[in-house]
Amino acid sequence: MKVAIVGASGAVGQEFLRILAERNFPIDELVLFGSERSAGSKYTFKGKEYEVKLLQHNDDFKDIDVAFVSAGGGTSKDFAETITKYGAVMIDNSSAFRMDDDVPLVVPEVNAEDALNRPRNIIANPNCTTIMMVVVLQPIEKLSHIKRIHVSSYQSASGAGAVAMAELQQQYKELVETGEAKTIKKFPHQLAYNVIPQIDVMTDTDYTKEEMKMYNETRKIMHSDVKTSATCVRVSSLRSHSESVWLETEQPLTVEQVRNALASAPGVTLKDDPQNYVYPMPLESAGKDDVYVGRVRRDLANDNGITLWLTGDQIRKGAALNAVQIAEYLYEVGNIGKK
Repeated sequence: MKVAIVGASGAVGQEFLRILAERNFPIDELVLFGSERSAGSKYTFKGKEYEVKLLQHNDDFKDIDVAFVSAGGGTSKDFAETITKYGAVMIDNSSAFRMDDDVPLVVPEVNAEDALNRPRNIIANPNCTTIMMVVVLQPIEKLSHIKRIHVSSYQSASGAGAVAMAELQQQYKELVETGEAKTIKKFPHQLAYNVIPQIDVMTDTDYTKEEMKMYNETRKIMHSDVKTSATCVRVSSLRSHSESVWLETEQPLTVEQVRNALASAPGVTLKDDPQNYVYPMPLESAGKDDVYVGRVRRDLANDNGITLWLTGDQIRKGAALNAVQIAEYLYEVGNIGKK
């Protein structure tokens, strides 16, 4: 297959390169695209050097089978027609198309088949926090329908990109050297030694766009009427997001039932022995493919409630890995490539 990466110089673009190599994705030809700022940059993939081409409205995508796009919503909207014009499948990591009725929103462990019905040849990659949550919820949903979810997220700097990660590191450096964090650009407040209870802009309801993504995207991915109330918080970890999840099912479930379902679920690693201080943490999930889950217990405030803790790598499963898994599924079922 001929594969393109749009936004190759960004944090997710670089992760695409690593994951495609690690998983030996079937690539006959690779093309990298970027903005004027990154055009001309060179990256090595499987021992061969590739130069980033300037993304333009031309015929560069004529022979592309699949394009992994992570260059921001504006770029995705502007170039969607150019990318898909000749039949390339665009797997988009932005929020530009996620809630469009004619664009599937896909997490392979949950709704892989949705990727086959794509009228515009665009498949949307969900929000990172939503991806990780639904991977864990799906095996529980199979036991009993989930009616309500309350979730608090603890999201690392990586969720705001490579520049945000660098800013956090710079703040810690400044605090050590001068006692004051002077570099505050990517976030509205100092993040080092702090948490910021806002991710994305506020809506009229005082829920942020990030929080509303969790409400709307969960329903679309799981084909469910579930209602989600989220509070999304930026924390001063560098990489990997975490979530505290409270869920209510139609029928009461035992903790043993839930643990057994999670232990055998694809994309999930159960680490749940809290009496011996065994539970997943962001330091542990960073760089890993699975979503790690633990602290599974009954909700003391709801007879049909279960509460749990999860953590996962935002750049991998929360972005690049999920997109690659979508492409792998399409290839395996003969929907792309194998011509």
